[in-house]
Amino acid sequence: MITTPTLTLPNNERKLLLHSCCAPCSGEVMERLLAAGIDYTIFFYNPNIHPLKEYEIRKEENIRFAEKHNVPFVDGDYDRDEWFTRAKGMENEPERGIRCTMCFDMRFLRTALYAHEHGFKVISSSLGISRWKDMDQINDCGTRAAAHYPDMIYWTYNWRKDGGSQRMIEISKREEFYQQEYCGCVYSLRDTNRWRMKNGRERIKIGVKYYSNTDVTFKNL
Repeated sequence: MITTPTLTLPNNERKLLLHSCCAPCSGEVMERLLAAGIDYTIFFYNPNIHPLKEYEIRKEENIRFAEKHNVPFVDGDYDRDEWFTRAKGMENEPERGIRCTMCFDMRFLRTALYAHEHGFKVISSSLGISRWKDMDQINDCGTRAAAHYPDMIYWTYNWRKDGGSQRMIEISKREEFYQQEYCGCVYSLRDTNRWRMKNGRERIKIGVKYYSNTDVTFKNL
């Protein structure tokens, strides 16, 4: 049961468009919003995720959780070619660098456009709950995207606080979400595998690792 302080949207707005990157990151955010009685819709737009199999698994896990709670789910386009076009020249940039800024900008601009077209004045994202992400970088990108439209706000709420990061893991284990082992793009997959091989670990296997109450389980081996 969630006992953290009650949430309220900025400017006393009534509904939120929440950009979701995956079920593990959005699970805690979704349950917090539900507990607060906030009307929200999930917007899944993540053309960075590679390969297609990984993308489909992450999307379906998010759909499963949204349907469980009767939360509206909007499936954005998998605009992979455009993402690669924008990433050209940034292939060797480090995580949290300019390639990630480009990626957040692209996803949040599409989120803001959908919000503008469908009457949402507040947008936010589950991306910031992950300790692997730079929250200031995410908030800057979200704020820039919202600034394209009058009266739109990017809600910079810190989902990590009040135990949010820990509950994210607890919910992931309870729901046995798919446990992705890299950020999402082909370059993060490449760099993660390089690190794993250097440290004597096997390369990532797509679609086999899931959270459980006994750490992780493996499916479809």
